[in-house]
Amino acid sequence: MSGPSIVAEQIVSSKAMGRRYWRSALADHWTLTKPEVNFLILITTGVGFYLGCRNEAQPLSFLALFNTLLGTLLVASGTGTLNQYIEREFDAQMRRTARRPAASGRLTPAAVLIFGIALAATGAVYLAAVVNLLASVLAVLTLLTYLFLYTPLKRRTPLCVLVGAFPGAMPPLIGWAAASGRLNSEAWMLCSILFLWQFPHFMAIAWMYREDYDRAGYLVLPQGNLRIPFMTVETLLPLLALVALSIVQSPTQHAAIFYCVGGLLSLGFLYFGLQFVLRRSRAAARRLLAMSIVYLPLLFALSATLCNRTRS
Repeated sequence: MSGPSIVAEQIVSSKAMGRRYWRSALADHWTLTKPEVNFLILITTGVGFYLGCRNEAQPLSFLALFNTLLGTLLVASGTGTLNQYIEREFDAQMRRTARRPAASGRLTPAAVLIFGIALAATGAVYLAAVVNLLASVLAVLTLLTYLFLYTPLKRRTPLCVLVGAFPGAMPPLIGWAAASGRLNSEAWMLCSILFLWQFPHFMAIAWMYREDYDRAGYLVLPQGNLRIPFMTVETLLPLLALVALSIVQSPTQHAAIFYCVGGLLSLGFLYFGLQFVLRRSRAAARRLLAMSIVYLPLLFALSATLCNRTRS
């Protein structure tokens, strides 16, 4: 084989390796942002924004909605990235998370830290400059409580689930604040729904991966005889409260069917929760997790539809 041919092949091979490297790096940075979590964050933020607009009887601005979602997405992505930076050594001990970019070492800790700070800071500044200060403050408060309260408590006490539910319930407040510049009782009602939803959702995950969490030293579930009672209470009490929230409001002539559907959704969620605590199997936990992922978007979409009907 001639020299020029060898050189040409080396150049082609080098370019192919370069393309694979950049594709891999982009995929790793995308994974750092936790896109599967951000999907639900964007849904709940968007519903909060829509309902905030309707509450103020103002037209929906798609540009303002886009700015709100973009800023929130950046802060949420930064939060997810920084969480993986903080927990990289513990994630490496869990089969479920060992292949994450920070835990596996595919990205250096410094690169992950810089990327997370850049995303979060850009999102906070963007919200403050383009949306409003209240939305930005709520987003930053979410980041701080998640990273510096919930994250370290995961290795100290099972009450971390309660603490973590507060930042997890903030997205609809961010959306509402972005739309109206203030928060009222209806905004806090949305926050309460998301707050309660997180308990059965996370209990399903914690039970499915309890051995992984134990191996890494996470105390998301108590040890010993307290484990099953704790899981039962943390699953059923919030589900019962969600059912109550679905039926306490007095239906109007426009809203009766929507409250009925919302109540049925919550009862269905409760059914899967009961099956989970009675069977305590991986399959039952998986079904509860799937129901939780279906339940939240449907309930929030129902709330948006109800608001549109009652105010039209």
